Order: sequence, then C-alpha cells, then structure tokens
Amino acid sequence: MLDNFEPVVRFLAHYQGDEYVKGWAELWDKGDCLDWDKGFPNPALEDTLIQRRSTIGDPIVEDAEGNQYRRKALVPGCGRGVDVLLLASFGYDAYGLEYSHSAVETCKKEESETGGRYPIRNPSFGRGSVTFVQGDFFDDAWLDTLGLQRYAFDLVYDHSFFCALDPSLRPRWALRQTQLLVSNGHLVCLEYPRHRDPSEMGPPWTASSEDYWKHLTQPGEDVFNSKGSPNGNGLVRVAHWQPDRTHENGKDPNGNIQDRVAIWCRRDTARKTFCKDC
Repeated sequence: MLDNFEPVVRFLAHYQGDEYVKGWAELWDKGDCLDWDKGFPNPALEDTLIQRRSTIGDPIVEDAEGNQYRRKALVPGCGRGVDVLLLASFGYDAYGLEYSHSAVETCKKEESETGGRYPIRNPSFGRGSVTFVQGDFFDDAWLDTLGLQRYAFDLVYDHSFFCALDPSLRPRWALRQTQLLVSNGHLVCLEYPRHRDPSEMGPPWTASSEDYWKHLTQPGEDVFNSKGSPNGNGLVRVAHWQPDRTHENGKDPNGNIQDRVAIWCRRDTARKTFCKDC
C-alpha cells in the first residue's frame, strides 16, 4: 500500500506528458491508498456553498421562458466522489469525472454506502442527481457519453486536481476550464498546497495563489503577461479569501490555515448583477 507521497511521486515519474493521467489510473487500478483522500468533503467547500451563495447563485434557477431547471456542477478528478455527493445535497445535478474505471466504481460504491450521510441542505431545492463518468478531462468523449456539449456546467469545483497534474499541463487545465463553464458559470478553486516547498517534487505540486492567477487569467499560455494584461479567454477572480475551516493538510505545522478559496467567472459575467460580489 502507498501510505505517503514519496512512493506516489516515484511511481508517477515514469509517466510524462499526456501519459501522466494514465499514471493516476494505474494507481487506482492497483488499489493503493492515496494519502490526500480524507474520505469526506473539505469543509471549506461546504462553507463556500452556504456563505457565497449570493455569488455563485442558487442550484435551481429559471430560464428565459420562466421554466425552472437544476444547475449542473462538475468535480474533475473527484477521487471517491465525496464532493460530488455534497454538491448534490445542496441541490445541484452533480457530476464526478475520473480517468480510471476503478475510480468510478469506487465512487459508485461510496455513493451506495455513504450517500445517506449527506442530508438535503435546503428543502426548497431538494437533492440533485449524482453521475460518475470515466474519461479524460482534456477530451470531449466523456461529454458525449453524458449527452452534453462544451460549456455545460454552471459550477466547477477544483481542489486537489490542479496540484495533482504535472505543472506542464496547467496551461491546458486552465483553457479546459473555460471550455466547460456556461457563460454565467463559476469556477471554485480551493488553493492547495500553498505552503509546500516549491523545490519538492510532486504530486502534490506546489500551487500558489499566483499560479492559479496567471493560468486562469491567461488560459492556454506558456508565457505570461503582467497581472493587468489578461488574454481574451481569461477568467476574472471575483472572490478570494482564507477559509475558516479546511482539511488538516491545508494547515502549516503551527495549525495556521494556508489554503485559500477563489471564485472565478467570465469577464462579461463579472459585470452583471448575477455576480453580486464582483
């Protein structure tokens, strides 16, 4: 069993470039325990869904014709799916994406065994559906499997996916996020691990607030302009704060929270009243 980061780092070192995600699939297929899987959602996500509802909106909204529909939330690299189950309990139709078939089966088992532990958070919204799908985040095949097209998700949540990817994939990660969000959608990033030594090999790879900023304001780019010069596809950070609660691995040795939460949206959305914190 893999019980710390070092064996994971050594194992994934054999997978380079586009093969990197296949390395993660191999870990799942081997059945090894990944240290950062805490078995329950990060409380910072729960607090965000409650405290920042005015920013990200309700899970049920009306279209232009006045018809109500349930909004879609996606968790790429969802692990065993606990964040997906939490989002569904808040009323979203929640989707979890994993590259490995073994991981998807683990998610389904988690839902059957623990789904009842996630009470409905608001009776007005009820519980949304839960869907787990196997696929490559960077490819559209899993969208086809779901019967969806690009720009399908109202909320995307990233916690330990950004830091799990080889840093060479970060430009593609950021560009892909812009291809998944609806026009008025929001990306919620739990920035972790900000306090890891940048000289240490990952995963998890150090993920500073500046790393998120430069990639999401200039998605797809390998060379970055200054903060004041985002490209045309860039997202806007509309909220950024230190959470009151997070997993223990998001704290330094003195118990100080190092994680941050950021909410991102498109530039045109940031100018609208829908995003009330903008």
